[in-house]
Amino acid sequence: MRRCLVLAAVALGLAACNTAGTAPQASSAPPSSAYANLPAGVSPPGFKLPDGAGCSGAVARWKALQDNDLASGHVGQKVYDTIQGEIAQAAAACQAGRDGEATAMVRASRARHGYPEG
Repeated sequence: MRRCLVLAAVALGLAACNTAGTAPQASSAPPSSAYANLPAGVSPPGFKLPDGAGCSGAVARWKALQDNDLASGHVGQKVYDTIQGEIAQAAAACQAGRDGEATAMVRASRARHGYPEG
């Protein structure tokens, strides 16, 4: 069940990669209270990965996916914290204009933690 939910979230992320836009939008993840009555690993209605192109879009989607996975109980705090450190490094590279490096960092983080490429 969890695997299906993760795959669905990744599919949404892949779909978001094909949208037009240059700036990432804030995650529309519901507040943590929206997760209270859901089974572990289930995203609440209304969860949507942010749009955006380039490294900023990739970083924003990876962060939103991790925020959702923590809130839904799919990942533990220790793994979340590790990934957040990796996201911060990718974001810094992106902000410094190193788009290719930042995108590669997101891709490597996803692979390292068992997420399909997205």
